[in-house]
Amino acid sequence: MKLERLISIIMILLDKERISAQALAELFEVSPRTIYRDIDAIDRAGIPVRSTSGVGGGFEIMPKYKIDKQFFSTADLSTILMGLSGLSTMMGGDELINALVKVKGVIPAEKAKDIELKANHVHIDLSSWMGNRNIKPHMELIKKALQEQKLLSFDYADRHGTKTARRAEPYQLVLKSSHWYCQGYCLKRKAFRLFKLTRLANLRIEEESFLPRAFQTPQLEFNDELASLQTKINIRIHHSIMDRVLDFCDYEDFLPEDPEHYVVQFPFIENDYYYNILLSFGNKCQCLGPSSIRKEMKRRIDELARLYES
Repeated sequence: MKLERLISIIMILLDKERISAQALAELFEVSPRTIYRDIDAIDRAGIPVRSTSGVGGGFEIMPKYKIDKQFFSTADLSTILMGLSGLSTMMGGDELINALVKVKGVIPAEKAKDIELKANHVHIDLSSWMGNRNIKPHMELIKKALQEQKLLSFDYADRHGTKTARRAEPYQLVLKSSHWYCQGYCLKRKAFRLFKLTRLANLRIEEESFLPRAFQTPQLEFNDELASLQTKINIRIHHSIMDRVLDFCDYEDFLPEDPEHYVVQFPFIENDYYYNILLSFGNKCQCLGPSSIRKEMKRRIDELARLYES
C-alpha cells in the first residue's frame, strides 16, 4: 500500500544518512521507478529529499531540514490518525496496522493525550450499515492485484442488469459518495472504466501481469453538468422525511406549510434516477408541479400498483 510505504521511507530516511533507490526498491519489493515516484511525492509534501549520484550515492533528507518528532504539529498528527483509522474500517491488513503504529511512534509523549483527544473529535467509518458483504473481500483482492500489477477478471452488471465477462488492468480504488469503485483499463472496451464494486461477481486475480499504461484519472465531478440539466420542481413533504430530502437540497429550499409539512424546491432531472428518488419517499411526498412531472409520477405509480392487482 503506497501510504504505508511512504511513511516507512520517511522513517528510514530519518534513521539513515543516505540510502540508494535500489536498496529501497529491494526492501519494499517494488521497482526503482516506483521509489523515484515515492521520493517525488515526499518532496512535494514539504520534506526536502536530496539525491546524489555515483558510488555511495542515494537519497537523504537535506541536513538543514532534518526532521524530528517536532516536525509534525498536533493538528498534523491528529489528521493523519483520523484518516488512517477511517481507512482501517474498510481496508484491513498489516499495512494499515503498521502505518498506525509508525505514526504513533513519532508522537511526543507530552503531546500524546492532546493528539488522541483531537483525533477522536471526528470518527470516520466507511463501512455500510448493511448491504453487499462482498465489498471488503473484493477490496482485498483489488489491493493485491494493484500491488502485484496483475490482471483482474470478473463478471460485471451494468445499470440495466446486463452481465458481461470482463478483464481489466487495475489502477486505483476510488471512494465516491459512499460507494467504492475500481478505476481500470477494460480490455474488452479498450478504454479506462470505473467499475462499481457492488456490481462485480466472480472476481479473480489472474496469473498474467501487465505493464502500466499512462493512467487516466476518472472524472468524479459533475457539478457544472448537473447544474445545466437540473430544474426545480415543487414537492410537498411530511416533516418525518426532512433529513432524507436534505441529502439532495439545502435547508433554504424548505418553506413551512403547516406544523407537519414543508413545500420544497427540489432539484430534478427527467430520468429514471430522479423519478425513483421521488417514489422512494412513498406517501410522505407529493409532487405539486409542474404538471408534466406530476402526470408522469401518476403513470409510474399506476404501473407499480398493477403489479399487485393480481
